[in-house]
Amino acid sequence: MSVDGDDQVHVSYLPIGTILGVMPWNLPIWQVIRASGPIMFSGNGFLLKHAPNVMGAAYALQDVYEAAGFPTGLFANINADNETVAGVIADPRVAAVTLTGSMRAGAAVASTAAKALKKSLLELGGSDAFIVLADANIDLAVEAGITARFGNSGQVCLAAKRFILEKPIAVEFTRKFVDAARKLTVGDPLDPSIAMGPMARNDLRDELHNQVEQTLAEGATLLLGGHKVEGPGNFYEATVLADVVPGMTAFEQETFGPVAAITVANDVEHAIELANASDYGLGGNLWTADTTRAQRIARRLETGGVFINGFSASNARIPVGGVKKSGYGRELSHFGLREFTNAQAVWTKFVH
Repeated sequence: MSVDGDDQVHVSYLPIGTILGVMPWNLPIWQVIRASGPIMFSGNGFLLKHAPNVMGAAYALQDVYEAAGFPTGLFANINADNETVAGVIADPRVAAVTLTGSMRAGAAVASTAAKALKKSLLELGGSDAFIVLADANIDLAVEAGITARFGNSGQVCLAAKRFILEKPIAVEFTRKFVDAARKLTVGDPLDPSIAMGPMARNDLRDELHNQVEQTLAEGATLLLGGHKVEGPGNFYEATVLADVVPGMTAFEQETFGPVAAITVANDVEHAIELANASDYGLGGNLWTADTTRAQRIARRLETGGVFINGFSASNARIPVGGVKKSGYGRELSHFGLREFTNAQAVWTKFVH
């Protein structure tokens, strides 16, 4: 670009070094690729601290990257506990850190990185709203809502959790949604006939069940499920709660398991207000026949992404990330490619 006469300026996006990635167990392959791919394509190295229960995935990915032709060591693993991670972040050989995980973990990592004057990217929890307006295709919205809430046994941060229904269609959607959720079979995930597998750990199932019980005690209505499945494995029934309002546990907290919370909105404005009445801002879903209106509504939703007539997902060509307590920074697309680079401006004055 030209500035001040014949002077020329160009910007180079240069790698900054080795980036530490603190990654979760729930999507142990895709989440690491989502974080590490753009970072390494930008010329950086990637040092993975994976969740301890999925270290097999960590070492498998290292083999995949090397088999694909990446230089040995550009992607590497460390098996570290939380105390060790703090020291790794402070190490001068680490330039920055990216984390996908809980708000608590994100706050700890961001604090440690800030003390070392290093950049951090946080992709934290979510309590995405799934808004269904009165003119929506109810059958398609129900089908998408079932997948959006109960996929991976509900253990996804970028997933529908709060179903906000405009009043004229609330009864119909709820009835069809409960009927569809009732058909979900729970059991061995290696069995093709099974729709939903177990939760990852017993303590996570206990925490989810406590959230359900607290929400019911606060005045919600149990329409389906609400119980642990007896026997081996950390299975939990597909659960639907109705009459959930702001202030209740399932509205305020992230429910990281197969629990859907239904809230009725009086009108469109009320639906937007309810969707934004959350500390989280990762993704959102909006169902309506009027896509022009949907574009206007999307700009008013306090989220990093809005999915119109669809459900939350990630794609290599589209940036993903959150606002509010869902974190900051972006993965994927050209935004992710430049997230951990030095945007170096080079200004050339031509001497005549």
